[in-house]
Amino acid sequence: MREASDERLLRKVARGNRAAFDELYRRNAGWLAVRLRRRCPDPELAAEVLQDCFLTVWRSAGGFDPEGSAAAWLWTVASSRLIDAFRRQGARVRPAGEPAESALVAASAEDEALRRTMSPELTAALERLPPDLRAVLQSTVLDGRTTRETAALLGIPEGTVKTRARKARLILKEALA
Repeated sequence: MREASDERLLRKVARGNRAAFDELYRRNAGWLAVRLRRRCPDPELAAEVLQDCFLTVWRSAGGFDPEGSAAAWLWTVASSRLIDAFRRQGARVRPAGEPAESALVAASAEDEALRRTMSPELTAALERLPPDLRAVLQSTVLDGRTTRETAALLGIPEGTVKTRARKARLILKEALA
């Protein structure tokens, strides 16, 4: 199982293969937990969401598009479960620029990869964005959420998400011109 891709493991999970599920969990639970903790101030809730995510994966692996990315699909499931949890509890996620105190201090692998692919000018312009604008870009552009999902995640109206995204794009355009 260790040599199989995550995409192949998901196809096996869809057929009820427990060993494939265990391997998929072993490979992906760590990075999913870190990403969830960066967006959720409550460690118990983040752990509950991670469990709910993998329960959903076990039940819904047949919905995975074999042409897609397993990592992207897993993160979509996890972020959807987080949004549902926040709706149930009436909690509010921390914007990406405001990590919980117990979150890891080191930059995530995702952040490091983005830094290596972005120009220094773009990186500097993103870092200068106000946290509320940066959080909207993080959610919509980097995490691929819809306006509605971002609004629920950040606890703001959909119109505010659209306004902040537009403002952030204008600021970035000016900074990079």
